[in-house]
Amino acid sequence: MSMVVFDEVVKKYDSVLSVNHLSLAIEEGEIFGLLGPNGAGKSTSIHILAGLLGADSGDVKVGGHSVRKEPLAVKSLIGLVPQELAIYETLTAEENVTFFARLYGLRGKLLRERVAEALEFVGLSDRVKAKPATFSGGMKRRLNIACAIMHRPKLIIMDEPTVGIDPQSRNHILESVKTLNKMGSTIIYTSHYMEEVEAISSRVGIMDRGRLIALGTKEELLRQSGQEETLVLELDRIDEAMLMEMREHPRLKSVMEIGPLTLEVILAESTSALQDLLFILHKHGAALLKLARVETDLESLFLQITGRTLRDQA
Repeated sequence: MSMVVFDEVVKKYDSVLSVNHLSLAIEEGEIFGLLGPNGAGKSTSIHILAGLLGADSGDVKVGGHSVRKEPLAVKSLIGLVPQELAIYETLTAEENVTFFARLYGLRGKLLRERVAEALEFVGLSDRVKAKPATFSGGMKRRLNIACAIMHRPKLIIMDEPTVGIDPQSRNHILESVKTLNKMGSTIIYTSHYMEEVEAISSRVGIMDRGRLIALGTKEELLRQSGQEETLVLELDRIDEAMLMEMREHPRLKSVMEIGPLTLEVILAESTSALQDLLFILHKHGAALLKLARVETDLESLFLQITGRTLRDQA
């Protein structure tokens, strides 16, 4: 079942299409990573989803409810962790979470329980009476998360939740995301830190200039992009005739000796090319002692798909 469905969503600023006919389904229970260079339309799409902006055309549904027609029903299902901190420096940590809990209609014993639960979850149980002005950047980010999750939302949107914080707080937040997902929340996660998205996301969408240009698991994106596969082979023997045949093969894009009896081979079409490579080794009587795949990271895949780095301006 789809938790979120974007249906031909369009948003313009003057003559610039910030969101260009976006159609996208995010399934219930997944951690969905949303990537794109600055100005790609990610934040605008999230703001439309959360009901903070109106679309010029199209609609978004959350849990079957229309953002356009049923905004209150949608907002009750969502917990939003915005890029800019949404906390009050003059209130204590407990008062901050209580304020947002009341906006969701929590009262009495249930309110007190959920506030305590949220602060414990983000590791701030010992700072409930302290004010954010005394907190580190990472602690403020964690308080921001507590304010978004105390009503146990079905959908949690995290827009750059680890910007400018220390590694320990970053790790705490990433582990929290995985835990919230295991507890039943669908997560939409945007970040400029590609390794974060790669570590936690079950599926990734890449936006550029307002359009969704790639969608799938990392493995699916590799296939869609035609990304080359790099292998490292350790052999019991290497001879010139074998190397020549490999280098002349149309689906073996590169064959390099990188150490004693060790080759690095770049495959153009991984499935059939690997079969051909193994056939050449057998033909020349070379035994394969070890085969390792050099993993392509999401950063290089993103660069190939968009032609830009994640921090490039539109």
